[in-house]
Amino acid sequence: MSSLWSMVHRDVLLVMRRKSEVLTALFFFVIVTSLFPLGIGAEPNLLRKIAPGVLWVAALLSTMLGLQRMFANDYLDGTLEQIALSPTPLVVLVCGKIIAHWVVSGLPLILLAPVIGIQFDLSAQALGVLMLTLLLGTPVLSLIGAIGAALTVGVRGGGVLLSLLILPLYIPVLIFGAGAVYAFDAGLGIDGHLSLLAALLIFSLLGSPWVASIAIRIATE
Repeated sequence: MSSLWSMVHRDVLLVMRRKSEVLTALFFFVIVTSLFPLGIGAEPNLLRKIAPGVLWVAALLSTMLGLQRMFANDYLDGTLEQIALSPTPLVVLVCGKIIAHWVVSGLPLILLAPVIGIQFDLSAQALGVLMLTLLLGTPVLSLIGAIGAALTVGVRGGGVLLSLLILPLYIPVLIFGAGAVYAFDAGLGIDGHLSLLAALLIFSLLGSPWVASIAIRIATE
């Protein structure tokens, strides 16, 4: 556990020294979501209807902005090879990097979502559902993204390949995340959507760190 949290602390500290990376993703999320009310107009019913999809797509894309750097910088300076040779199991260190990515890229989006949601005239209850879906869904985005980042580490033009690899895998998270808010607004139950998001999170937790670890070992050999 000490190695896990040391890796989390290290990665978060490195990102905080390059604040532009964090601010770029946050500004992207804020700007994209703010442009829709300005472009569509101030029709409350229409804004409430498109809000879950817009917020979730913006969150998905802003999370992707930092994925390529999850392993790439360490690969370039040789740190990733040292991590792979560490006596600590590689999967533990990979988990630390995934947690750090979520803390930097996912957690701020959850905290910003209620502020952005006000622009779309979402009720307090709908904002609560939105935050809950983001809380369950954004870790899945980081976990799945770690696989793509590990598979494309050291590959020329890896950013485009990374997008092609993981975007299809993000679709279920997008559907169930936005669908829960839509179902709530329609007066339907949301338990099914939340259960599926939780199942995706558990499945990703069990599989993604191991797959990413194998891909990193192949890349560093």
